[in-house]
Amino acid sequence: MAKKIAKSYIDRVKRENAKRDKKTITSIENAADEIYKKIMRKGKPMLRFPVRSLSNVSYDKKKGYLEIGKARKERTLTVNTVKGFAQTLRMMGLSRELVQTNDFATKRDVYYQSKNWAEAKFSEQSESDTVMDDIEALFSVDDVSREQLRFVPDEHGGAVAGELVVLDPDLDTGEVERIDCTRFGSGAYSIPSSVEHLSFETKAKFVLAIETGGIFQRLQSHKFWKTADCILVSMAGVPTRSTRRFIRRLSDQIKIPVYAFVDCDPYGISNIYRTLKVGSGNAAHINRFFCVPSASYLGVTPQDIIDYDLPTHPLKDVDIKRAKDALKNDPFFQSKKQWRDALEQLLKMGVRAEQQSLAMWGLNYVIETYLPAKLANSKKFLP
Repeated sequence: MAKKIAKSYIDRVKRENAKRDKKTITSIENAADEIYKKIMRKGKPMLRFPVRSLSNVSYDKKKGYLEIGKARKERTLTVNTVKGFAQTLRMMGLSRELVQTNDFATKRDVYYQSKNWAEAKFSEQSESDTVMDDIEALFSVDDVSREQLRFVPDEHGGAVAGELVVLDPDLDTGEVERIDCTRFGSGAYSIPSSVEHLSFETKAKFVLAIETGGIFQRLQSHKFWKTADCILVSMAGVPTRSTRRFIRRLSDQIKIPVYAFVDCDPYGISNIYRTLKVGSGNAAHINRFFCVPSASYLGVTPQDIIDYDLPTHPLKDVDIKRAKDALKNDPFFQSKKQWRDALEQLLKMGVRAEQQSLAMWGLNYVIETYLPAKLANSKKFLP
C-alpha cells in the first residue's frame, strides 16, 4: 500500500513539473517568436519589461501583497543596445535548455557560461545579474518565476525544526524521502534552494518565523516546538527567496497561521517582516510567488518595550529615516493604522530593542513567559 501511495505521489509531482516546464518553454518560445516575426517584417525587434520601481507598485488589500503596476519599459534593438539584446536572448536560450535537460544554474554559473558566448559574454557578474533580473521580470507577467526558468539562488534557505514531515520525492528512483523535522537533535532541517517539489505533513497549530539564529537555536534546543505544538523557521535576517517560498507553500497547503518574531527596530519591521508578508517594492513583479499574506506580527513590538521593561538602544539616523520612509512611501504601512501607530510610537520613544533583550529577565524567559503570554493573545498581533 505504501509503495502504491508513493507511486501515485511521484506521478502527481511529475505531472505538475511537466505542466510548469511546458508553460515556461512556451513563454520563452513565444517571446523569441515575436522577435523573429518582427525581424522578418524588417521592423526593429523589442522586448517590454515591467518597470521595477516604487512608482509602479501598489498594495492590493484583497490579494495581500505589493503588486507591480502596468507601466512598461521597452528595449529596442539598436546599434547601442545590440550587445545587451544579444545577452538577453542567449540567457533566454540557456533557460530553455536548462528546462529541457532538467538542470539548473546559479547566478555565478550563468556568468561563467557566458564566457562561451563570444562577443555576448559578460565582463562582470553584475551585468549578468541585471539581465537575469530583467528576464525574470519579463516572464513574471506569464506567472513564470525565476526558479521555473531554472535559475536558482546560490544560497540555501533557512532552518526548520518542529512538528513537520517534509516529503522530498526522488523522481528518478520513485522513492519519497520522509524528513522528520523533530529528529535533528540539536540541529535542524535546511531548506533547499528549490522547494517546488516538496509537500508536507503536520498537525502543528502555527508556524513561528524567527529573525535571529540565536533565538531559533534556543527555542529548538529546548524543544519549544513540542510544548507549543508548532513549526519553527529561522529566517536569519531578511528571509531568502527559498525560505519565503517554503513558508508560503506550507501556509497554502496546511492552512495554519504564520507568526513573525523579529527585533523591534525599523529594519526588522519594514524590511524583514514586510518582505515576508507582502514582499518588496523592487521585486513587486514576483511578490505573488514568495510573500505570505496570512502572516502576522507577534513581536517584539514598541509596546512590548514598555510592558516588559526591555533594555534598548537609541534609534540611529538610518533607523529614523527608514521608519519615516515607511510611513510616507510604503503602501503597506500606509494602509494599516495599527502599523502607522506602532511606527510613530517607536519614533517618539527614540529607541529600538532586540529579541535577545528578553534575556535580561532570564535566558529562558522568552520560552517560559514571553511567548506563552503573546500566543495567548494572538488577536492583538499586528497585521
